[in-house]
Amino acid sequence: MEELEEMDLKDWFASRQKRKEIQEVIKQPLTTDEYCALWKQCFQCRELLYTRDLRTNLDVCPKCDYHFRVGALDRIEQLADEGSFDELDADMRSSDPLTFFDTEAYTKRQDEATRKSGLREAVLTGLCRIDGHEAALGCMDFGHFGGSMGSVVGEKVTRLAEAALERNSPLIVVSSSGGARMQEGILSLMQMAKTSSALKSFADSGNLYISILTEPTFGGVTASFAMLGDFIIAEPGARIGFAGRRVIEQTIRQKLPADFQTAEYLLKHGHVDMVVSRNKLKETLARLIAFHKPAPKVAVEKKVSGEPSAAGRT
Repeated sequence: MEELEEMDLKDWFASRQKRKEIQEVIKQPLTTDEYCALWKQCFQCRELLYTRDLRTNLDVCPKCDYHFRVGALDRIEQLADEGSFDELDADMRSSDPLTFFDTEAYTKRQDEATRKSGLREAVLTGLCRIDGHEAALGCMDFGHFGGSMGSVVGEKVTRLAEAALERNSPLIVVSSSGGARMQEGILSLMQMAKTSSALKSFADSGNLYISILTEPTFGGVTASFAMLGDFIIAEPGARIGFAGRRVIEQTIRQKLPADFQTAEYLLKHGHVDMVVSRNKLKETLARLIAFHKPAPKVAVEKKVSGEPSAAGRT
């Protein structure tokens, strides 16, 4: 009755109807898409995880430390200082010089990949700061064409290395790729030589190149810029190699070790320098960049001709 006194009858019925509508919505079961947006199941421990909590933990399972794949935009957000990333070559996109067609035209597949990933290509490159240190950063996205390297991916990585060289900045590339893009044929394979050549010029200058290998890194990317870093860092559990496990087993007719091609296996056999958890990655990069910076020059007092040295005076 007090509620009726505070509002007229019409408003009260409107409020009651609204509450009823809300209750009906709550009773309705979630669609599959809505449910998947709220929860994710860990591929390793099978634990059901609340998506918001998973995102807070940088998409790493809090139960078993499984590292989910993350896209290029999320990776940049995790590594670059807030608001510091300035994208390079944003408008570049592969053409279709071979007019490639399988079950669908290559151009149609490109449009579909862009619709799903929100990206024009499988790598984002730009200049940024990492804990205040200037850096050139490239991040591949497996969600766009399986992170495959076509002519534009190779060109963007090459231009990024050149931009880092011009600015005397450290270069960091995060790889996540199935390898060369078959729809571009030999033009895709040529990117292996082009990126490697650009990195040779960069290395000759004495600048720092850090390569980060994430789940998965395979094929032509592994056989080129991904394995040319001064420091090669891998995320825990990442699968890294050239050919896939099944291809190798069928070729050599032998069963491979259970941990074959994992980051930990490669570390044990000397192919990577360190395995770093995602929540320590930015901190590790900042420490390596700071360590590589040349020490400030200290003025040295000139010795006057004829003056005995310190050793001679003692």
